Amino acid sequence: MKRALVTGGSGDIGSAICRQLSSPETHVIVHANSNPDRAEAVVESIRQSGGSAETCVFDIRDGEAARQTLEKLLESGPIQTLIHNAGIHDDAPLAGMQPDQWQRVIDVSLSGFYNVAQPLLLPMLATRWGRVIALSSIAGVMGNRGQANYAAAKAGLHGAIKSLSLELASRGVTANAVAPGIIEGSMTSSAFNVDTIKQIVPMKRAGTPDEVAALVGFLASDEAAYISGQVISINGAMA
Repeated sequence: MKRALVTGGSGDIGSAICRQLSSPETHVIVHANSNPDRAEAVVESIRQSGGSAETCVFDIRDGEAARQTLEKLLESGPIQTLIHNAGIHDDAPLAGMQPDQWQRVIDVSLSGFYNVAQPLLLPMLATRWGRVIALSSIAGVMGNRGQANYAAAKAGLHGAIKSLSLELASRGVTANAVAPGIIEGSMTSSAFNVDTIKQIVPMKRAGTPDEVAALVGFLASDEAAYISGQVISINGAMA
């Protein structure tokens, strides 16, 4: 049975990805930091559907904590699918952005990617099969006012993924990024009303977490073995 780790697996998109990846052939590890109860609920829903899942709880900003947790998980075998979905935003115009606002967002989305991916790569490579998928954002592709920190972190992921894809290609491991636009969920509902979404999204609606999860699920499948080093947008034709 393959094993998949989803960071930020308790959120709207993360939980949809966890359910998408769950199958008789895949054991899903649902990561959380501040919401372990929500992660447990995701695990329970997977188990009730006949799947196999467990939680892990650590702060991905803490490299040593991440390494210790992942090394313990690796005692049960390699993790061949990594979905780096964890991320936060802390918005402000750059001229008024405080240093901790900049650093915190970078630490979760970008440094967190390193902290989680690096310990998993050699065991993954040894199996000659693997999938690394980073959740980015339309902000990382187009930029967004008030989100220089968030856009920088997500654009940094693009460079990391493209470089990583070259390093892994000969060993049957792919690396890609998925860049969602406006997706239904708790953060979107507080930031965009229906009329605003209709104005800025050509498809006149927000996407759904399940639509993002379906794309991630395909990239994590055997059928996507020749797709690597790509940043794939899912945004209702916004760009």
